[in-house]
Amino acid sequence: MPAHRGLYAAAVPPLAAALIASSPHLQTGPTALTALLSFAALSALATPASPEYVQLGLLLALIVGVVRVAIGLLRAGAIAYLMSSAVLLGFVPAATTLIVASQLPAALGATGDDGIIAGAASALAHPGEWSVAALMISAATAAAMKLGARVSPLFPGVLVAVAFGMLATELMYYGGPTVGDVPAGLPPVSLDLPWRDAASLLLPGTVIALIGFAEPASVARTLAAQDRRSWDPDREFVSQGAANVAAGLTGGFPVGGSFSRSALARTAGGRTRWSGAVTGLAVLALLPFAGIVSSIPTAVLAAVVIVAVAPMIRLQPIVALWPASRPQFAVAAATFALTLALAPHVERGVIAGVALAVAVHLWRELRLDIDVAAHGDTLHLHPRGVVWFGTAPGLEDRLVRLLAEQPHASRLVIHLDGVGRLDHSGALALRNVLQFARGAALQVFLDGVPAHADRIVAVMLGDPDDLRPHSQHKAR
Repeated sequence: MPAHRGLYAAAVPPLAAALIASSPHLQTGPTALTALLSFAALSALATPASPEYVQLGLLLALIVGVVRVAIGLLRAGAIAYLMSSAVLLGFVPAATTLIVASQLPAALGATGDDGIIAGAASALAHPGEWSVAALMISAATAAAMKLGARVSPLFPGVLVAVAFGMLATELMYYGGPTVGDVPAGLPPVSLDLPWRDAASLLLPGTVIALIGFAEPASVARTLAAQDRRSWDPDREFVSQGAANVAAGLTGGFPVGGSFSRSALARTAGGRTRWSGAVTGLAVLALLPFAGIVSSIPTAVLAAVVIVAVAPMIRLQPIVALWPASRPQFAVAAATFALTLALAPHVERGVIAGVALAVAVHLWRELRLDIDVAAHGDTLHLHPRGVVWFGTAPGLEDRLVRLLAEQPHASRLVIHLDGVGRLDHSGALALRNVLQFARGAALQVFLDGVPAHADRIVAVMLGDPDDLRPHSQHKAR
């Protein structure tokens, strides 16, 4: 996107979000993750930086906004909790890797090949094409941000880096690429959008609306917990939707909530949602004088992005899943690999990761671990998992094998203390197992019926006291 579109996206959208937001700290505006998802959607339809690309970006922001507002008004904000942590553990570092890769050629002052990964690899493989001036500016920018953060979280390291870049262009005759002409004035308000392409952007817009909300939801939840305050995901969906609608109508592109800016605003003393509105007003006040940023080297912007997002490339949490849960490790690792492999269509990597997470969940739901034991003429079954009609056949099969091994058994005790959930379908499946056992001339008893299942057991299977082993009756 042309650089001034970023200013537009940082001006009006925070104002719109502040009117509705429930989080007092969430700062809305351009974010790297939402930008990458938007690039994936738009680059398939138009040449990046072209007028058509910019117009499609406005329409995409509008679609993202409408979808989020609809989710919030339908009070379906709880969907924010449904994104698997394993998917996010794989997607975030992969997406961040792509963001860093996309900025490497500019930071090195080199020309990369087409494609994000290919472009970065090409730039790194030809050090003879690197620009010494661009490297010095990138290094100075990174140093200003890193050292400034050590001095104080409020130290304006980015502002210092930008000022240095402008001075390098004006006084040191830096000849590398710069931001270029930036129109001065307030954002244009227009509904003249390429509506004919709305159908092509509906699916990616919905994906961005859902996936892109993971970041602001995480920000709002984390800061709300630290302040011991509640937050409303429905209101947050509406506020983020309103921000994107504003971005689409005022020359911006899809926006989201930023963790780093939100944390900075909180550290700076922001205590209400109006701190975001102050940010928007500050950018609006700058827009009439926006031409002064035209001399900023693109190497400065690239270094700012790299330093800001690089800490999010964390593979250790993925590796840590291996000893804890290999299925979840598989979900995270596959999401990471697919996001990189399918770039720039990173949303496909997320969709694949979500599908894999659902498949793992279904696989777990279909598993029922059953421990068995025989004491005299009594058989004991200890199912561990979820008993429902999908796992009942496994329980029946285990019972058949146990009966074949213990043909003289006359009593069966099914211990339910290891069952995580027993609902209507589970009770129905359990009733079938009990009838099967009684058909084999066994006395059947239930032990350890979960408290929440007493009523359903009474309705589906009879009086729970009659199904308890005699030893429990005596204890009572």
